Amino acid sequence: MQNLLDSFKETKIPVSQEIVLGDKDQITLDVNISSIHGLPEGEDKTMILFHDVTRLKKLERIRTDFVANVTHEIKTPLTAILGFIETLQEGAIEERETARKFLKTIYRHAARLNRLVEDLLTISDIELEKMKFIFESVSLSGVVENVLPIIEAKAIEKRLVINKDIPQELPPVRADRDRLAQILLNILDNAVKFTPELGNISIKAFDNKKGYVIVRIIDTGIGIPRNEITRLGERFYRVDKTRSREMGGTGLGLSIVKHLMTAHNGRIEIESEQGKGTSVSLHFPVFREEPVA
Repeated sequence: MQNLLDSFKETKIPVSQEIVLGDKDQITLDVNISSIHGLPEGEDKTMILFHDVTRLKKLERIRTDFVANVTHEIKTPLTAILGFIETLQEGAIEERETARKFLKTIYRHAARLNRLVEDLLTISDIELEKMKFIFESVSLSGVVENVLPIIEAKAIEKRLVINKDIPQELPPVRADRDRLAQILLNILDNAVKFTPELGNISIKAFDNKKGYVIVRIIDTGIGIPRNEITRLGERFYRVDKTRSREMGGTGLGLSIVKHLMTAHNGRIEIESEQGKGTSVSLHFPVFREEPVA
């Protein structure tokens, strides 16, 4: 700041520059220094204008990351698909067993591309308010009972124990039944995906008596570094990029959950410790009957 001021004093030419303040929670300021014109003769005054562009810089970084990430996410499976097709065209298709393996791999990568496109369309529909929600009185226990069999199949493969504590007397929540199931599936799928063999996952729910029913999903998985938690929910953001891709994730699951929770007038809270596990709390508003006019 002092250097900018000194530069202006020497040349009297308006200067403009960005200055970053702080180390952890940085603030970016656009600083403009110029003379004030139209003053009485002999008066010389300088105007310094500060414009906080922190949010703009964050949005710019997210946009840049998004373009780079989506390009990478598409390019990786496409490169594999094209490579295997080329090998088949060069004669591998005649070798029945090899051709079968290659086609399985092509299918797997094509399915990954399809999941990516579907997730991107889901986020786009929510943001553009194209997604239609049917909010009604929903029993959490009923939705959990429908969701668990889908997750349990994956959990059995890793010999994970899933504990459930959903009291029947919980008040119903205001939710879109299908989207509520999608939210729970995304969080439970992550819990199974990132919990090592013989681990534990618990899903419990309770009424906080403040207008919300809280669903808490706790795992004994690999956990997340404390400084990474605030970035969870950004599109394509992964704590362990290589591992997540190997497990078939698109990097959009938590972003979708975050958007859907906002649409439900709820919120998501994440607590985690690396090497010890993660706790995800989903706050759903209790269903209230609309007053009769």
